[in-house]
Amino acid sequence: MIPVQGVQYQTIAVLGLGLSGRATAAALAEGGASVVVWDDGADTRAEAEAQGLVLRDLTRESAWEGISALITSPGIPHLYPKPHPVIAMAYELGVPVDNDIGLFFRSFATRDWDQFDTFPRVIAVTGSNGKSTTTALIHHILKENGRPTQMGGNIGTGVLALDPAEDGEVVVIELSSYQTDLARALTPDVAVFTNLSPDHLDRHHGMGGYFAAKRRLFSEGGPDRAVIGVDEVEGRYLADQMAQGAADDRVIRVSSGTKLERFGWSVFARKGFLAEYRKGRQVASFDLRAITGLPGEHNHQNACAAYAACRAVGLAPREIESAFHSFAGLPHRSQTVAEINGVRWVNDSKATNVDSAEKALLAFKNIRWIAGGMGKEGGISSLLPHLGNVVKAYLIGHSARDFALELGQTPYEIVETMEAAVARANAEAQSGDTVLLAPAAASFDQYPNFGKRGDHFMALVEALKP
Repeated sequence: MIPVQGVQYQTIAVLGLGLSGRATAAALAEGGASVVVWDDGADTRAEAEAQGLVLRDLTRESAWEGISALITSPGIPHLYPKPHPVIAMAYELGVPVDNDIGLFFRSFATRDWDQFDTFPRVIAVTGSNGKSTTTALIHHILKENGRPTQMGGNIGTGVLALDPAEDGEVVVIELSSYQTDLARALTPDVAVFTNLSPDHLDRHHGMGGYFAAKRRLFSEGGPDRAVIGVDEVEGRYLADQMAQGAADDRVIRVSSGTKLERFGWSVFARKGFLAEYRKGRQVASFDLRAITGLPGEHNHQNACAAYAACRAVGLAPREIESAFHSFAGLPHRSQTVAEINGVRWVNDSKATNVDSAEKALLAFKNIRWIAGGMGKEGGISSLLPHLGNVVKAYLIGHSARDFALELGQTPYEIVETMEAAVARANAEAQSGDTVLLAPAAASFDQYPNFGKRGDHFMALVEALKP
């Protein structure tokens, strides 16, 4: 646990008592604050009270007496579509609102500077797609090379539940737009922006607000070094804003598909090869195609971003390349489950929409595609131009028949269940094929979440092994 600094003898309120909220309450108390809490759920409040937390009904103005700050969980709206009533009251009363990310940056490695021979650093990763894989890959590379490291934030452990800083440690945190939008302190040593595509637009009142939330990671104090994906105009704008000129190597530009040779520092992937350029000279290059944990162009972009971040904290190209080969990928994200009789089985259950399914479909050849579930607005017709690698589709779940109408000339079979899909694909697949679970749909018709869906697929594949 990281004790929160600067709160001793203050009364701090915490709104939302999920994992991050409870970790925040504990870290505030450890820092010497008097903590009061509130949650909209009666059962959650009762559980918190049984654990010794002090409840205060923050929906009542009289409950705010003496409160010096409100710390809210990221899932609670603080601006759009409209602020939660408790947050709205804090605004009216002039009580500062923050989140655990803001508390982390003002508390991590801020005490006893003399104890460190090598000062700890923070790498923070944001973006629309690939930020979890990029975060996990950076953490993996550091760990494989013997660097003390922790990982948390939007992936895994809440930031305040991490351990206090060690000498020479690099903490890698994933940050969502909900987290960057509100944090009152954002001061990573290295900030990474992967890419931008429409998401969470209701919470940010449109694309401009969404990008502005991401951009705050680079503007609230500013990182020592910025790693910025420039495959979209927003990334190119951000890189331009951060750099003093094309030769400024404090900005490392990253791309999947575009040569970036004219800049002070860049990392890009083309035709499956990663290349690093500094001041117009190539300093490293290696083949990404044989790395099973990073299939497809979208993962090559993640690899470039992770490579750049690790170079920014002092790792050598060969150290990073070696660690790439032992990266297994994240569960349910283009995860190779097995290769049986020459057939590759891939679990991308996290592909719950057409954008993520498209990336998976472009990453493999000779695909036997398992798709379906609770389809989303707009269907899957936008995937038609990307089905050239699909040998056959096996359709499951609530939207199987709707999906069948949108497949054009692609062969398909409505099989209803995961068991039937795996059995049919196994019976028909030939050596060199890839059986790909990339549903392009939510899981809630048959599973509680995409993780359970992916777990079921993996269990069925494991049962096929001789």
